Amino acid sequence: MYCLRAVIATESVLRELAGSITEACIVPLGQHLWLLPMADALFDAVTVAGAPELDGFWKAPAGFDRLLTACSETGPVAYIEAEYFGGAGTQTAQVWDARKVVLGPLCLTEGEPSPTSGTPISQALRRLGAAKGNHIDEFSAVGLGRHRDTDDWLSPQNRSRPDDHAT
Repeated sequence: MYCLRAVIATESVLRELAGSITEACIVPLGQHLWLLPMADALFDAVTVAGAPELDGFWKAPAGFDRLLTACSETGPVAYIEAEYFGGAGTQTAQVWDARKVVLGPLCLTEGEPSPTSGTPISQALRRLGAAKGNHIDEFSAVGLGRHRDTDDWLSPQNRSRPDDHAT
């Protein structure tokens, strides 16, 4: 099984987004991109009671689009979700830049063939500047296959808290 819910952007954008949220930890990916895993504690910390949910996503915090819109002023930011079991599954992605939605929400449902332009997550990564190079796609190129579950990204050797200033 593969399950990932996360925000992806450059380190500076994610550090701004994470700000003083103590539940936030960012993790380096490849190609100058970083990942903010949407673990349960972070989900609870950023959910705005009564706010609308993000259309097309199965587990995005209500009202989270406001934070993503605001931090996209610094640079593009994507929210992604993927869930696979035995090779079948779904993925969804959306990208904000300059306070506007510039991609998505894109959704690939179970049994649906991948578009020629790539899966939703690969398209979002491309919009953030990732290139597939010699890999099968941008998803592989940045290393999103490194862990099988959102919480696995939070192991101590992967973590970088918002107040860490090491690069």
